[in-house]
Amino acid sequence: MAIEPKREVECADAIPWMRARGVIAGACAVTSLPDVSEVGMALPVWRVWFLDAVRLVVDAVPETSAAIFFQSDIKRDGVWIDKGSMVVRAAEDAGAHILFHKIVARREPGQLTYGRPGYTHLIAVSRMMKCPDVLPLPDIVVDPGKQMWVRAMGVRAAGHAVRFAKEQAGAQVVFDPFCGVGTVLAVANVLGLDALGVEKSRKRCEQARALSVDKGRFRRTVWHHA
Repeated sequence: MAIEPKREVECADAIPWMRARGVIAGACAVTSLPDVSEVGMALPVWRVWFLDAVRLVVDAVPETSAAIFFQSDIKRDGVWIDKGSMVVRAAEDAGAHILFHKIVARREPGQLTYGRPGYTHLIAVSRMMKCPDVLPLPDIVVDPGKQMWVRAMGVRAAGHAVRFAKEQAGAQVVFDPFCGVGTVLAVANVLGLDALGVEKSRKRCEQARALSVDKGRFRRTVWHHA
């Protein structure tokens, strides 16, 4: 009888939790860090917090594994903040290098977005892994899939990241320290991996523990590549 993948969701502040936990054996991180509007910080304080959070995520996985970040740029007071470049900077400061940098199209190409980006960065970093010569992941993911929450990673985008974690990084567990309602965790379980999430909101923790993804529709979505 097949053993069902495990899912564990910790209700905690991810920053001190990661500092205390250290390296998670067999893990690959797949996460989306909160932007300034979600954490109630002044912009300069959030910048420092964000860079520190990226470094902690990189530190949380084995050197031979990877951390994958799903980040949308933001605009504040007429100035764009490139969260993709912030991820790269912090990861390199932590001794990691870029495995890939893809784009997830949140809107159909050619549409006006009126101040909100129609794309999201999908960036994988590692200290020791090398990107394979052939990576079965399109440069532009044109359909992120169903979003379980307004700020959640789409199911199809999460599927690409988790599939990389399983097939390229050899992960046994997917770690999401800012798991929200649990999209990444549910996708990891569908693909046969254990999942570990951290979420500060008690309500979203409960949602993350219970969230399920339709296996049939999910597989048709995830395994189709451009």
